[in-house]
Amino acid sequence: MKEVDVSKLKLHKVQVDDIQIAYKTFGRGEPLLLIMGFSGTMDMWPPRLLAGLAPHYQVIVYDSRGIGESSASDKKFSIELFADDASGLLDALGIGKAHVLGWSMGTNVAQELVLRHPEKVNKLILYAADCGGKETVQPEEPLKMVTDTSGSLEEREARVIKVLFPEEWLKAHPEIRAYFPFPKERSAVENVNRQAQAMLEWQGSYSRLGQIKQPTLLITGTEDLIPPPINAFIIGERIPGAWVVQIKGGGHGAMYQHPDEFLKIVLTFLEDRR
Repeated sequence: MKEVDVSKLKLHKVQVDDIQIAYKTFGRGEPLLLIMGFSGTMDMWPPRLLAGLAPHYQVIVYDSRGIGESSASDKKFSIELFADDASGLLDALGIGKAHVLGWSMGTNVAQELVLRHPEKVNKLILYAADCGGKETVQPEEPLKMVTDTSGSLEEREARVIKVLFPEEWLKAHPEIRAYFPFPKERSAVENVNRQAQAMLEWQGSYSRLGQIKQPTLLITGTEDLIPPPINAFIIGERIPGAWVVQIKGGGHGAMYQHPDEFLKIVLTFLEDRR
């Protein structure tokens, strides 16, 4: 299976609201929109996972407002605004409805997308998700490590790696760049901080989760620190018929640790016709 390196695909840009969104597409089949997590760029999706999706789906990856190759404006960042951007991107691409997969902060955006624009979402996949607000179980220290933009780039990356992967995994797999694609494009620290503020200010979706009628899958690693696995069950209990699947030994970056298992879970869910 030939891996898909997003950084080598042709870059496109399209006007959405008051910004230019950078995106790339590949594969064939029903549209599948991938929404990246906090401060991440579209070239960070695991190449092996993308390779497994491409034969089955038209995959769309993009950079969020102010991140990577996408522009920003003076408009205040918010999870709701990011969701409207995602909806606007689908409109700009002429896509009426898509499957949606969000990771980490991207699950917050995906939840707002399906709640604000339910007609745009076919099936919903929330990986390493929380519902925001007071109902979320979120240890403070790991979150601070991820959102801390102080120090050099190398210091910031080292902090993130410690949160993404379990300690024992890192000891057994010290060659991080062999399985984790560090972003090729750098984002302005100001915009990363604006994104962090948007994430922290999000009031959450808990009281509205019952409104989600789309088939929903929650994936969590049993060793995830941000957020801990209990959050997948908090959400899953509120969405009628939701699937909750745990990846044993998986951290916040379970899709990098176990791309084949992750892919199998995603494909099984998307191909289920019940």
